[in-house]
Order: sequence, then structure tokens, then C-alpha cells
Amino acid sequence: MDDQQLFGIDGPFFVGCNYWASHAGTAMWSDWSAETVALDLQRVAEAGIQVMRVFPLWPDFQPITTIYTNGGRPSGQRHGEERLGDSEIGRAGMSQVMMERFMALADMAHARGIRLIVGLITGYMSSRLFVPPALQGRDILTDPEALRWQLRFVDYFVRAMKGHPAIAAWDLGNECNCISDVATSHQAYAWTSGVANAIRRADPLRLVVSGMHSLSPTGTWTMQDQGELTDVLTTHPYPFWTEYMDYDPVDSMRPCLHATVESLFYGQLGRRPCFAEEMGTMGPMVCSEEVAAAFARTSLLSQWAHGLPGLLWWCASDQRRLRHSPYDSTACENELGLITEEGRVKPVLTTLTATRLALAALPFARLPQRQVEAVCVLNSKADHWAVALGSFLLAKQGGFDLQFVFEDQALPEAPLYLLPCVTGVAGVPKQLWEELLARADRGATLYVSTDNGYLLDFPEVTGLEVANRRRRTESARVILAPGQDGGAATLEIPASFRLDFTNRSATLLAAEEDGNPVWSSRAYGRGRVHFFALPLELAMSTRPGISHRPEAHPLWKVYARMSEELRSASRVLGHSGPLVACTEHVVDGGRRVAVLINHKPSPVEIAPRLRGGWRIAACHYGAMAGTTGFGTLRIGGNDALVLELLRA
Repeated sequence: MDDQQLFGIDGPFFVGCNYWASHAGTAMWSDWSAETVALDLQRVAEAGIQVMRVFPLWPDFQPITTIYTNGGRPSGQRHGEERLGDSEIGRAGMSQVMMERFMALADMAHARGIRLIVGLITGYMSSRLFVPPALQGRDILTDPEALRWQLRFVDYFVRAMKGHPAIAAWDLGNECNCISDVATSHQAYAWTSGVANAIRRADPLRLVVSGMHSLSPTGTWTMQDQGELTDVLTTHPYPFWTEYMDYDPVDSMRPCLHATVESLFYGQLGRRPCFAEEMGTMGPMVCSEEVAAAFARTSLLSQWAHGLPGLLWWCASDQRRLRHSPYDSTACENELGLITEEGRVKPVLTTLTATRLALAALPFARLPQRQVEAVCVLNSKADHWAVALGSFLLAKQGGFDLQFVFEDQALPEAPLYLLPCVTGVAGVPKQLWEELLARADRGATLYVSTDNGYLLDFPEVTGLEVANRRRRTESARVILAPGQDGGAATLEIPASFRLDFTNRSATLLAAEEDGNPVWSSRAYGRGRVHFFALPLELAMSTRPGISHRPEAHPLWKVYARMSEELRSASRVLGHSGPLVACTEHVVDGGRRVAVLINHKPSPVEIAPRLRGGWRIAACHYGAMAGTTGFGTLRIGGNDALVLELLRA
């Protein structure tokens, strides 16, 4: 499945939003106003929105109550005092009035060219539970009676609406992993399987979207399980809420890459297409409207350059006038819209639409797949998100691209393998370690860093010998020797333990101030093994202020120097500096597209360095679009250039 063809939406990248009516928020179905909904949809359509994620609030659409008899014994379900009846809608416990209102919404959306992703089990929204009265107090995801009513809801709703042309996909529901604290991954798997299969029985043609957030490779809710059971994975990448992401300014590299790295992390481990289903800056207490727009443009360009299909902003309208929960109890839920209640379109939506249209006007319909040099293997005992984020940031600043796999998944072929922050006495599975060494023996480069982790055959592989070990009392100070990127550099890296090494046969590339080896390199068969004795990737991700100040924190130089030879063989365009992220896309043997994204709010100028025999033929997007001379490349703040490269 082509990630950029999801949901049948025209263009190389779609832009959408999540929707609750501007006059009522989550109460839009019980406080229905067809006129307001029509106006909302007209405004977002005119401003460029192509997709909306919408939510049939569970207790409104299935408003079942339980009747009790003597002794408190349940005696069946009703709608208030009204019997459910023996019709299809009655057996499902559904409300005819609400289904008619949803049909009206779908008709309005279709008339305005808006496609709908429907979050079916909307029992959780903005930190509030919404559950039918008959099911309140139950464990919604494991209780058999709750499961029966959910499956009836899904079956009836999907069958009733599957013929509507506005429906693009079915979402399991909004962040259903937050509805209850299920105890095991087996319970999470069973619930997901039941709802996904109910959707497919009712509508075998449309894609099933996961709708979850905060997944991990291990634990209760995993991206591997969600990928097995659904067709499309989702992230909800708000820098404000996600761990390690609000450590730098909103319009700097880390937050602007957030949606990209998290969506690739989920999609590659889950082996499914993935997109940012909710994202945003969380309103005016976080940043100005102008900064939000710069963040949105940079994030959109990055997601597009990395092959992701589109994004949905949270949300369509501000909700400042509402006086019910969650709007009267959570201040940050009130000012998150793309459009104010009065109809003013905010700069973020104008920017998203303008950027999308500019990409649609490029002289190629689809961006070719990006060049990926490295495979990053995540270890089961590590802080997976922190290690994945740190590795991705270091690779971007170092000038190459990577993909993620988990330690129990098959290894793709690659010239470079990263095994970052090996953790704990278990180390890595022996079979994986042997396979990585076999790849190095055949000519690949293997990089390993450790966070107090064990490695088999360590002296034979690295050329170093552990002489002693003790806890550290302060961060390690590491001296990098001068390289092609300039003079010597000092790195400060927090770590729990110090290993004292004796060098037997390794080449030393960095050491502590007292000469204790930190970074070593050694030939291994036809390839090479790099060993870094400290958790470099965690130092990059778990400390504030690191990634947006590379001149003060040059951690990236380790990845840049390690990959110099590899990049000279794989890349046409030379490294442009740690804050200009570059992807290269191979059209054919004599033509490439390069996307250079400036992750600073101020413009930059760089002198392009190209591999011999190549030239910049054209600039199709950015401040230099239409330029014929390319002695210096100028990239606007939080913006990009899209270059066409030709072999002479």
C-alpha cells in the first residue's frame, strides 16, 4: 500500500482536521444545529481542508439504560422508558435521531468535497469518558456486556453508512487505549481484533484505522499488535504532551521533526502506513500564531519528504464559549482551533493549505522514495522512544537517513546498522548479535553504543578489553579529535557507569579527558565495527536545549564522522550542516530530487557541494524557485528547497 495514496485523496499530501461543531463541541449531537455545522464545514472547505475526523459520541448514538428489578437485578436495556424493539436499529440500541444527524453531516461534507474518517467508539475525548448509562462503571474494554454493545454499535453504524461517498475510512475510535486500564496485551489484542473484524464484516472495502496514541514496542498496547490487526496506524504527536519533545522551542528541529519521527517509528515497527491523526501546538499559552504557522509548515514539509501521507490538526474550531466539560474544566481545550468562533482563519491553516498547494504544483506527482542508509535496531530493555528519537535526530544532523526495526524483527539489507544504547544484562538476542556481525563481516558498518549493557565476545569484536567498572558521580566529558567538520570538540554525556578500557587493537576516535577510550573503530571482516561506550542517543533526546544548539552540543559529529565514507557513496548533495535536514529521492540513475529543510526560524545560506558529474538543474519550491544560478542556496526560516539534481 502506497502511504501517499491513503483514503483516495488527490495530491501528494492531504491536510485535514478533527471536528466538533463550533457551537457545542462534544455536545454537538444532543445540541444539534444543522446551520452551524453547515457554516463550519463551508469555512474549513474554503480554507483548504480536505479531510475531517469526526466522532459519533457513544452515549448519544447508543443511549442505552438498564432497568433493574427487585434485589437490584438487571432486567434489560431501554432508551429511557422506550423499549428498544426488534428492528436492526433497536437490537443495536442505536438512536434513529442521531443516525439521521450523522447522515446530514456526511451529506454536507460530501457537498463541499470533504472526506470523513469516522472514529467509531468515541468513549474518550479530551480526558473525559463518554459511556452509555447502562455500561457506566464497567471495564469497557474487557467486560463481556460492554463488548457486546460496542460490537453491535459498530456493526449497525458501519452497515448504515458504508454506502455514503463521504466516508474515507473507519477509525476504531478516539484513543480507546485510554478508556480503561486493561491489564494485559492479550486483552488489548482481543478488543482490537473484535472491533476491527466487526468493521470488516460490515464493510470489507474501506481501511481500518487504529486511532490509538502512546503505543510502544513492548507492553499492553503495541504498534506491532495494532499493525497486525488494522490497516493504518496513527500518531497524536503533540510536542506539548509527548515525553522529551518540549525541550526546545516550538519552531526548532526537535518539535518540527516530532510527527515525522514518531510516525516512522510506529509505522516501521508496526509495518503499516502511519500518519499524524492529531497534532497541534496546544494554543496561545505555548506560542504565538506566527510561530504555530512556522511549526506547521516545517512539520508538514518533513512529513511529506519522509513519505508520510498527510496530517490532521486538532481541531477545526475554537471552543471558548462552551460551559460544559471538558471545556469549563480544562483551559487548554478552548483555543485549539484553526478557525475562531467568529470565522477568522488562523495563520496555521493558511500556511498548511498554501504549503500543500505548493507541493501539489511540483512537476512530479509523487515524491520518489527517500534514500535510507541505516537500519536502527531497538533493544527491548531500553527507553524505546528516547533511543529512537535520539538516533533519528543524530542521523538527521549527521546527514543520513535511517529506518527502525525491533530486535525480534527481520533485518533489512543496509550498509549501516545502528544498535544504540544496549541496556541491561540480557544485552541483545544472540541470534540478532550474530546476524549483525555477519552483516559486518560481509562489508557493512555496525555501530553499537551502550547504556550499561552486555555484549557477547566484546574484546574480539571491538578490540577493547574492560579492565574495571564503577558508578559515575558526574557526566563524562568526551574529546573528539579534529575531523572534516572542524577542530576538536568536547561532548558532555550523562551516564550511570564508567568502564575502564585497555586498547588491544582498536583505532580510537574519542576519549575521556584522562584518555580512557569512548569511541573506537575496528575492521571486522570486510566491514567495520564502531563502539561508543556511553549512551549518546539518550544524551541527545533526554536533555533540554541540545538539538537546536548543535554548535554548543556537537553530539551529531559522532554520526557525521562515522558516516562520512558511506554518505560520499550514497548522497549526491554534500552535508549542509546540522540544522538543514536533507532527504534524497532517486528518480532514476541520472536524476534525483533533494529536499532541504531549514529547522531554524531564521534564513540560512549554504554553498552546495555536489558529487562529481552532478549539477542542480532546478529549484521547484522555496525561496529560490525558478533560479538558474546556484552558487549559494538560500533557505527561508522554517522552510525548504526542493531541488532537481541531474547527472551531467
